[in-house]
Amino acid sequence: MKITWDDVLAWRMNRHMLEKPETDDPVAIVSRLCGVQAQVASAARTAVGVRQREPRRESVEEALAGRRLMKTWAMRGTLHLLPVEEAAAYLSLLASTRSWEKGSWQRAFVTADRLEAIGEAAHRALDGTVLTREELTARVIDATGDESVAEHLRSGWGTVLKPLAFRGVLCHGPADGTSVTFTRPDTYLPAWPGLPDPVEAAGIVIPAYLAAYGPAPIESFDQWLYRGALRKADLRSWVAALGDRITTVEIEGRDAYARAEDLDDLRATRPTDTVRLLPAFDQYVLGPGTGEAAVVPPSRRGEVSRAAGWISPVVVGGGRVRGTWTAEKDVLAVTVWKECDVPRATLEAERERLAGVLGRDLTLSVRTG
Repeated sequence: MKITWDDVLAWRMNRHMLEKPETDDPVAIVSRLCGVQAQVASAARTAVGVRQREPRRESVEEALAGRRLMKTWAMRGTLHLLPVEEAAAYLSLLASTRSWEKGSWQRAFVTADRLEAIGEAAHRALDGTVLTREELTARVIDATGDESVAEHLRSGWGTVLKPLAFRGVLCHGPADGTSVTFTRPDTYLPAWPGLPDPVEAAGIVIPAYLAAYGPAPIESFDQWLYRGALRKADLRSWVAALGDRITTVEIEGRDAYARAEDLDDLRATRPTDTVRLLPAFDQYVLGPGTGEAAVVPPSRRGEVSRAAGWISPVVVGGGRVRGTWTAEKDVLAVTVWKECDVPRATLEAERERLAGVLGRDLTLSVRTG
């Protein structure tokens, strides 16, 4: 089967509920997107809101409070929102990388033995309770007698805690004012299923990824999950185990995988001219990665993927990034790249939509850059 990038991107726009919102349920939206990056909470709320039929900014917090969504370190070691019943599969694959066993990781942070001791102490400390970072640090030091781990545990980067999140030892708990909290998923989340075997997890996660970001080469999945850290032999075996659930297609001379059940929809898809404004760290960009030239023009990548890992809010037209935007106070400032054509009328429609998502009036300002 041969298809064009215009068709692929139109299909992804539809799968991302950007052509036509399908639901108001934040859990259904997060599930479709294979998680929503939540390093910046407001960006995560906006990513959900732009896909809702009737945006409600409090819906994400309600789903977290209702323990239908959870917040934890996941893809690429960044904070994500994930549906509770699906999160364990993603974490299982992340845990399979055993990234903390590398000598370079242990030299920079803690040895494998010390990490195991931290994990055991955290597991006991978080049994049926929620602790702030400081409280958890104090409990771990008290249990291990190791004061040297304090700096690592107090770090906002959470590098030493991420392997514990991948293994299901801990996750983020409810907000306590401005303090981050932690808890145990198995005692805090009623629907927590426990981590499956990686083979079982791959049978869930790879098709889910292709359902949102396909057709795609398996290397794109590997980069999205944990920057290419999966063992390549494992990855090959997981793909083989999927059998006829997935198939290869050709996108303008490039081989990619798609779910077999999506082929008819892909054949029927036609290019789109829909324009949407998507927030910082949006999954539409993060799923394929900013290095995907069909989504982000290589000459403009630096304007999307910025310093310190910041991913800019973007203007998407026809499935391709065509500019960036900011919303400061009551001004929506859109920069359309000079080589792109984005009708102002479509930006006015998006201004109105975004105002509803953000809950404030916005005045549109457009420049060419």
